[in-house]
Amino acid sequence: MTERILSENVSNLVEQTVVVSGWVHARRDHGGLIFIDLRDHTGLVQLVINPESQQAFSVAEELRDEFVVKATGLVSRRGEGLANPNIASGDVEVVVESLEILNRAETLPIQPFSEHQANEELRLKYRYLDLRRPKMQNMLKKRAEMFSIIRQFMESADFTEVTTPILASSSPEGARDFLIPSRLHEGKFYALPQAPQQFKQLLMVGGLNRYYQMAACFRDEDPRADRLYGEFYQMDAEMSFVDSGETVRRLFDPLIIKLSTEFAGKKLISLDIPRIPYLEAMERYGSDKPDLRFGMELIDLTDVFSTTEFAVFKNAEAIKAILVKGGTSLSRKQIDRFTDIAKSEGAGGLAYVSYEAGEAKSPIAKFLSDDELAGIRQKMGAEDGDTIFFGADKRPVVNKVLGRLRSEFADHFELKDPSVIALAWIVDFPFYEWNDSAKKVDFGHNPFSMPKGGLESLDVSNDQEKLAIVADQYDMVMNGYEICSGGVRNHNPDVLYRVFELLGYDKSYVEAKFGAMLSAFKYGAPPHAGLAYGVDRMFMELMNESNIREVIAFPKNGSGVDVMMNSPSAIDPTQLKELGL
Repeated sequence: MTERILSENVSNLVEQTVVVSGWVHARRDHGGLIFIDLRDHTGLVQLVINPESQQAFSVAEELRDEFVVKATGLVSRRGEGLANPNIASGDVEVVVESLEILNRAETLPIQPFSEHQANEELRLKYRYLDLRRPKMQNMLKKRAEMFSIIRQFMESADFTEVTTPILASSSPEGARDFLIPSRLHEGKFYALPQAPQQFKQLLMVGGLNRYYQMAACFRDEDPRADRLYGEFYQMDAEMSFVDSGETVRRLFDPLIIKLSTEFAGKKLISLDIPRIPYLEAMERYGSDKPDLRFGMELIDLTDVFSTTEFAVFKNAEAIKAILVKGGTSLSRKQIDRFTDIAKSEGAGGLAYVSYEAGEAKSPIAKFLSDDELAGIRQKMGAEDGDTIFFGADKRPVVNKVLGRLRSEFADHFELKDPSVIALAWIVDFPFYEWNDSAKKVDFGHNPFSMPKGGLESLDVSNDQEKLAIVADQYDMVMNGYEICSGGVRNHNPDVLYRVFELLGYDKSYVEAKFGAMLSAFKYGAPPHAGLAYGVDRMFMELMNESNIREVIAFPKNGSGVDVMMNSPSAIDPTQLKELGL
């Protein structure tokens, strides 16, 4: 007798006695015979129970869906015309000799195998049942396969896996920390790491040549469809004796190409991944994470309207437009919806010109001169059936509005081919950026990157000059999602002091926050650089999922609540007292 056989292997064991275990997927009572579809993680196998097998038949009469059972029986070929081509074991069945109930099941609150799934909140509450769905089973397996490919690549490139601390200190990474009160040191707090940034740089100082880990990271950011609440994983990596971001990018290009093509089975727009400077990306696509599966670039028309009398355009700092092929098919109601989107991004409205039968048709056409109308059409390359949408305002507002519309129009006209991957590296990010809420200059990505030009580049005195400083930072984008962020690190204490000084922080602040790093840098820190891939978001796009909560085992809901484990929850007063809270 063959013990504990998986459903997918049963077909190879005809005329052998086997033991199969799993869940009752379906039960059919045909009077003289009872048929059970038994399910395990590999698929289904049909059990047949005859009345002659009294023990088995008696047990089979009790079975209901999702009971957990173990059956012993003989594998037999199904009769002619009775094979089921829809399952791997469809040509055989197990004639049961004995049957045992391992566990009973109440009526399920959700039906994982129904065509009509329960709402997300209910599925997350009973996630352990939702995971029984073949789609979720496959998702967990594919995620493990992706992690395996990443680890194989990293080890082949001589990276050493190191785990870094979870109980850490607070750091300015651009998001809120999760804080943990200390019982032993009342009034003081640990922070869950937003990233292993400081630790991995300290590993480089410690002499480790190349480090990586599948790192758990924690940020108190609002959840979105492409961002989990609270916790996420990234493939974190760092390399010593590297002072160029291009060295890092070239090393990791083959990994992402392999994941996109061999693992996900998708077509790449280009095997030569482009490098696009941040300012160029904003000007051409209105986004620092552009989706390059389609064109529809932003075209600058400011010169066309240099002498315009149209009031909306006359006083604008920048006038740009996008060409929407087939845009004349849009209804008035649809254009109104796109206008509302533009307004939500800061636009006052949405001007447009459509082309039909060789003529420009638009509510604004009467305000434009013949030369302006001709200049628009020539520069945009518009043809009959096309519509041009304009943005006119301050340049950052125009880029933001048209960048959002570019993506929305692509969704409407189904230009985002799910079988295609478009990759790009966005490089040369501003070191500092303007913080609207605080009304001051602040860090762009993080303070640990090296400004291009080193200490000399920091010899500035006003906000305008600060905002012109470029960091050797880089992001990889995949189909409009940021999946990776990295940079050449600041390993010079003088530079670290200076980048904080320009924001009004003195040396004591820097030493209090980053004392360990500063101390380490004073004892011979090598130049180093690295990156971190957001594996959850990357996996989501590779698997054609639009909701990141569908690609991990136990996510929190859209409000950051674990409805299955009832977390967050109130704490017992005794625990609070122990913590001095």
